[in-house]
Amino acid sequence: MHNTATEIGFLALACAIVLVAVAVPFVAATPDAEPMDPTAAADFAPGTAAAEVTAPDAAGTATINGETYESVSAAIDAAEPGDTVVLTGRFDERVNVSVDDLTIVADESGAVIDGGDEGRVVTISGENVTVSGVWVRGSGTDLTEEDAGIFIAGDGATIETVRVSDSAFGIWIDGADRATIADVRIDGQSDVHPVTERGNGIQLFETSDTVVRDSEITDTRDGLYFSWASNVTAENNTMWNTRYGVHYMYSDGNRLVNNTAVDNGVGYALMVSDELVVKNNTAVRNTDTSGHGILAKDIERSALTNNTIVDNKNGLYAYNAQHNRITDNLVLGNDIGIHSSAGSSGQTLAGNSFVENGRAVAVSTGKLHQWNDTDRGNYWSDARILDRNGDGTSEIRHRPAGLVEHLIAEYPQAAIFADSPAFEAVRMAESSFPIVDSPGVVDHHPLTEPPHDWKRYVAKEPTSHET
Repeated sequence: MHNTATEIGFLALACAIVLVAVAVPFVAATPDAEPMDPTAAADFAPGTAAAEVTAPDAAGTATINGETYESVSAAIDAAEPGDTVVLTGRFDERVNVSVDDLTIVADESGAVIDGGDEGRVVTISGENVTVSGVWVRGSGTDLTEEDAGIFIAGDGATIETVRVSDSAFGIWIDGADRATIADVRIDGQSDVHPVTERGNGIQLFETSDTVVRDSEITDTRDGLYFSWASNVTAENNTMWNTRYGVHYMYSDGNRLVNNTAVDNGVGYALMVSDELVVKNNTAVRNTDTSGHGILAKDIERSALTNNTIVDNKNGLYAYNAQHNRITDNLVLGNDIGIHSSAGSSGQTLAGNSFVENGRAVAVSTGKLHQWNDTDRGNYWSDARILDRNGDGTSEIRHRPAGLVEHLIAEYPQAAIFADSPAFEAVRMAESSFPIVDSPGVVDHHPLTEPPHDWKRYVAKEPTSHET
């Protein structure tokens, strides 16, 4: 019944508008070639310096001020602030670094500290402690006890060129500020299933002014997990085979820059946080159960800019997201380019390239959203464009989600008419006549050319055409 009524109604509307619509010269801004599996966007090469850290089997020795000890703990007990402890070989022990300004470093032949699958392997309780070049492994498995390879409770810690494996949590920062985590490699417990029963790679709890950079995390629950953390910069990190590559909760004023999240459930899960800067990150093939490149849930006053979001289920998913700027992102080849729901509002979208997504936009609302309140809109590969003055902006507005999409959502049986001439005429009318303001999304100033070089992800040379 609904099929017939819907078809007849739209045929009548089509007859009324098509005489005017055909007089407007449209150019379809369709891309020139089919996108390929975008491995180029995920051109990361796991293998930080930390991945080369060796784990010798010989009994370990710890040297400080010319004195040699058979355990790390004994050397720490003999240390004074400012000393350096040099490790070589294997140590089967759990260590508490309680001396301020102490440096613990592996010599060229390597050093490993093995916790014997119990508790925390290395606990840092002193301030301004540095651990460098060591392989840390074998924590306990009790997540409620916060078992970790490295547990940081002192301010100013530096963990560099360190490898952590076989541990519940890789590195846990617990209420300590000004930590630097650089060039680490964390391999989680890949044999633990489901993934939610693993610990996180780096857990940042109530920390501020901390930096996490140039690191690799795989096979953990979440790669980077932020809880009540602020003013933290995470840059140049790579996360794969995790639930969420990066996960923010109740963490305001943080920067996420130049990271790569590939083959996770969600690339970047931004939740219940304000004033985030999410810039120049890459999210590729995040297609697990959730399958979002970037999830923005209960996020406010944040900036998502210059990110590359390719081949995910949802490129961007906004859930009750308020007053954010989503600008200059490449959103390519996702099942849905951007999905907005649960009252998300006040977003500014400008300068983005939405190219060859299965659906450019999905909205769960009965309202009309006007995303770009500037003179610059977005590029839509399926838009009809008309640029009489050659300024790169179409004089015809674009409705990536309009009356047809709204009706199909309300009446799924109408989907069989999605490509019919009647429905196509309605889409043309929505673009041409501002009076046709049905629920959905409108871009008042769509761009005629994409701001991004998306063609480097195609499998064949393009052939120009116009329709």
